[in-house]
Amino acid sequence: MSEELLINVSPMESRVAIMNDGVLSEIYIERHNKMGLVGNIYLGTVVRVLPGMQAAFIDIGQSRTAFLHVNDMQKINRPAMNELSTIQQSNKPAPAIELSTPQVPLSDTQTNDNGLGQIKSIKQAFVNQQTNAFSQTAKPTEAKPTDISSTDKTLEEEVQDNDLSVQPNNLENGVAEASQPINLVNPNNLTIVDKPIRSLATVRESLTPEDKKPKPVRQPEPTPSHELIQNRLHEGQRILVQVTKDQLGTKGARLTTNISLPSRYLVYLPSSDHIGISQRIENEEERTRLKTELSEIMQAVDLSGGLIARTAAEHIQKNKLEEDIYYLVQLWRTIQARQKEANASQLSVLIYQELSLPLRAIRDLVHEQTERVVIDDAYMYDYLRQFAKEFVPMIYPRIVPHTSELALFDIHRVEEDLKDALKRRVDLKSGGYLIIDQTEAMTTIDVNTGSYVGGRSLEDTVYKTNLEATYSIARQLRLRNLGGIIILDFIDMQEQEHRDDVLSSLQMQLAQDYAKTNITQVSELGLVEMTRKRTRESLEQQLCEPCPTCEGKGFIKTAETVCFEIFREIVRCARTYNAPKQFTVVAHASVIDLLLTTEADTVADLEYLVGRVITFEVERLYTQEQYDIVLD
Repeated sequence: MSEELLINVSPMESRVAIMNDGVLSEIYIERHNKMGLVGNIYLGTVVRVLPGMQAAFIDIGQSRTAFLHVNDMQKINRPAMNELSTIQQSNKPAPAIELSTPQVPLSDTQTNDNGLGQIKSIKQAFVNQQTNAFSQTAKPTEAKPTDISSTDKTLEEEVQDNDLSVQPNNLENGVAEASQPINLVNPNNLTIVDKPIRSLATVRESLTPEDKKPKPVRQPEPTPSHELIQNRLHEGQRILVQVTKDQLGTKGARLTTNISLPSRYLVYLPSSDHIGISQRIENEEERTRLKTELSEIMQAVDLSGGLIARTAAEHIQKNKLEEDIYYLVQLWRTIQARQKEANASQLSVLIYQELSLPLRAIRDLVHEQTERVVIDDAYMYDYLRQFAKEFVPMIYPRIVPHTSELALFDIHRVEEDLKDALKRRVDLKSGGYLIIDQTEAMTTIDVNTGSYVGGRSLEDTVYKTNLEATYSIARQLRLRNLGGIIILDFIDMQEQEHRDDVLSSLQMQLAQDYAKTNITQVSELGLVEMTRKRTRESLEQQLCEPCPTCEGKGFIKTAETVCFEIFREIVRCARTYNAPKQFTVVAHASVIDLLLTTEADTVADLEYLVGRVITFEVERLYTQEQYDIVLD
């Protein structure tokens, strides 16, 4: 499969399109006046601590307070626990846990056994350039006032699911989930939940007398007092946090205190002591080599913290890993310096801002299968070439400028695919189609045969339609960036073999997805329940807004329904007010037309009933549901 990256840059926004075999499979959009928050580091202020939710709301200068759950806070080490006990005895609030500072020589003239100080001068020049740009865009600034009223949200409204940041809590058996925002090229982390479908009668028959006896309820172990959020945070406390999920609708951003800093090959975790390897690196010898070399480097330079080797680190030489560590440590020290310089009077300070979308695309999205990266902006082309030459040298010769007079996205039909991605209906080549509905709670995808009639039997027609739908569903999930709970309503299939084939095809297609997915078996009704992680808004949420006419319902009252409402309102007004000599109905043109034609006889009967004249007036600014009755 050939892959290309198309980067479109304009004064208003930047867009990155991933093309697989000439077909748009994923799109990233970043508005310059509304930059994403994922990856940003803030020195925020605790606005409210909720013991019942074990969460806190943090002011980071956005329109809504951000959400921090106790599970997203770094674990307290033994010295900190002892200090916390002393504080609790004195009834004082606990201080914020400070992250450890790596002790790494940063001078170019310093050397060590691993040659860390012999980094070429262009590396230092680029780091200085990034530091200068960083100081211009991410210097401590007082952020916008925050709507404190958002802290009144319930747990169900505020808890953000599917955290995609790389955190120490996600590391198991030396394996790291290198996912957004740290690694957009996620590991192959598809999980299949095997849930065989059994009838209730079968379950009852299989129960033994021992099974029917009531089992004692296991009481959950009480949470240690030092881990409770009310003993770790207090209102007004300043705390260093990182955004792991953007604001979604009315929900504020999700935060963590487990800071993670990505580079091309590595992720640095200042508050962890773990060395992890991306799951996409499957070769055991390569995994062992990376873990050994990273351990040696950390010991040689006395580096505290943890590291994760990203997928791009496979077969990368040791000196390149050393350079990445050098860059990450410099970045972390800059962040710590800015934290100390922050003005104590400011409620929230932006300490570090993540790279722009084009740079993140080069850092996170390119891999060995990427054939070329096409850019339609001359300035960004030069800048990305310089960035790639230093951090992604393998892709440097593949970065090419767009020279045609036609727009880059028009040539590759990206604009047309974007328009289609906002439609509710997706047509299949066979004649079938999908209906995609996105709601607050979940997304549903319904599969229909449409005009496809098949040739052999109904079962064969349904089977082929469902099989074709799995390819389109997987593409639409990525293209529209649909996340959360997703229900797939396949057409009912009678044969179990066909169900298994459809599920296997869906698994195969979802395995190419960057986001982590979990799916269940096909039920007897043809339903598949699945979840997909998300850290940013869906394409529809990013590009669209609720309809002002229907207020997002997707439906409005018919003209006939509005006419009947007008009749009832006239009768109500006639009984309430005796003074008016006539009624004037002001409404939309379609409603007035219906009143003067189809409902003319009803209007005459109503005039006779109320004993008053009824006149009509068209208001072009009214929607079909709007009307007024003027008493003259």
